[in-house]
Amino acid sequence: MSTVRVCHLYPNELNIYADRGNIAVLRRRLEWRGHELSVVDAEIGDQIPDDADMYYLGGGQDRDQIIVAGDLAQTKAEALHRAAAGGSVVLAVCGGYQLAGHGYTGVDGTRMPGIGLLDADTVAGTTRLIGDVVISVDVGGTPVTVVGFENHAGRTTLGGASAPFGTVRHGHGNNDIDGTEGAITGRVIGTYLHGPLLPKNPQLADMLLGWALEHATGGPVALAPLDDALEMQAHRAAIARVTERRSA
Repeated sequence: MSTVRVCHLYPNELNIYADRGNIAVLRRRLEWRGHELSVVDAEIGDQIPDDADMYYLGGGQDRDQIIVAGDLAQTKAEALHRAAAGGSVVLAVCGGYQLAGHGYTGVDGTRMPGIGLLDADTVAGTTRLIGDVVISVDVGGTPVTVVGFENHAGRTTLGGASAPFGTVRHGHGNNDIDGTEGAITGRVIGTYLHGPLLPKNPQLADMLLGWALEHATGGPVALAPLDDALEMQAHRAAIARVTERRSA
């Protein structure tokens, strides 16, 4: 039995999209395989370890992001950069994705600092990008379809140090222009997909868990297969909903 240590950043402020559901999925999929999940919550002012196996940064409204942005940059950024350099997994969703990049510029021109884990920058648009999303993801040579929901005003563009997390098949993605969604550098992933993300995407959940277990144990860990019939039913239903709307 192995224990995966997760540092959940700002669970009270950045939980607008049922982000705790992602933590619940990680816990249950580990327990079904005889492993454990240990979660440490880190709020404003808290120092964080630089050796956790995974860090999770969820989404919030603009006012919530403003509350945590300064603290993230001042008290947690250095530890997160050390952790990422050491092979820890970082998953940043929606507002967390924007803060994991270089920053976010609001419609009024105010600048919210990011921490530069991802080579991405975000500027608010005048309209929101909302709806179901289907993307194609190819991480480590394994193609996966990922589904979710997006609701963001930000238009995110990537620099050369980060690759897109996925290619948009349906939805708006990073900016509704270049067909990209999210960003990835090493084992740091940012994405606008929520709802929450992992319940309908068991393959993605297991990819993250595989990375985290490798960090925890110092070597690859084979994940026993699970009966994902219910999860894949939800996955297919999300794709079918998009298909039905296209044909309507």
